[in-house]
Amino acid sequence: MDLPGFTRASRDWFRRPVLELAPLLLGCALARTTGDGTVAVRITEVEAYAGTVDPGSHAFRGRTARNATMFGEPGHLYCYLSYGMHHNLNVVCDEAGVPTGCLLRAGEVIEGAALARSRRTVRPRSTPLPEHHLARGPGNLGQALGSSRETDGADLMGEEWSWWLPDDPPGEWSTGPRVGVSGPGGDGERHPWRFWLPGEPSVSAYRPGTSGRRSG
Repeated sequence: MDLPGFTRASRDWFRRPVLELAPLLLGCALARTTGDGTVAVRITEVEAYAGTVDPGSHAFRGRTARNATMFGEPGHLYCYLSYGMHHNLNVVCDEAGVPTGCLLRAGEVIEGAALARSRRTVRPRSTPLPEHHLARGPGNLGQALGSSRETDGADLMGEEWSWWLPDDPPGEWSTGPRVGVSGPGGDGERHPWRFWLPGEPSVSAYRPGTSGRRSG
């Protein structure tokens, strides 16, 4: 597929430290092509998770069956189930063995809006879903792209999933504490590791964490 205004990323593009990569993800697009069609989401908000040195990361205490993808090569998707219902997507970066990645928190659907909407409105709604809510929040972003348990480990170099770099990348971004992370990992002074594009309506609202939950 081609995505006007974007160039497809190579695996080497993801071979960089997580805090270097995180703001570069903003303005990029994640696309998925299935038999139903293509949905592409321009990323407007991410969170960085620094593995074994980050108390907010799933990999803080080492490798498990759940987080094994984070320890693999860069340019793959780590997908995990949140609250028993949402399949959240993370981009794995750095080198194999370094379990770091970025949670994709929000984005703008730039291709396949009708398909994304059909996935987001499987359950009846009392009010219409606004366009900027199609991929607002990590669970909604995953649902718009049709992610599932089988998405974990998906290769962004393959035919189904792909990552696209903007020809005109954004020039500025904002930073702050990560959403829904409590304890040391939620300390915004030590970990201001949420990055977002200011003024984008798709960016999710901030809320503090509870019960020591780890997010990525």
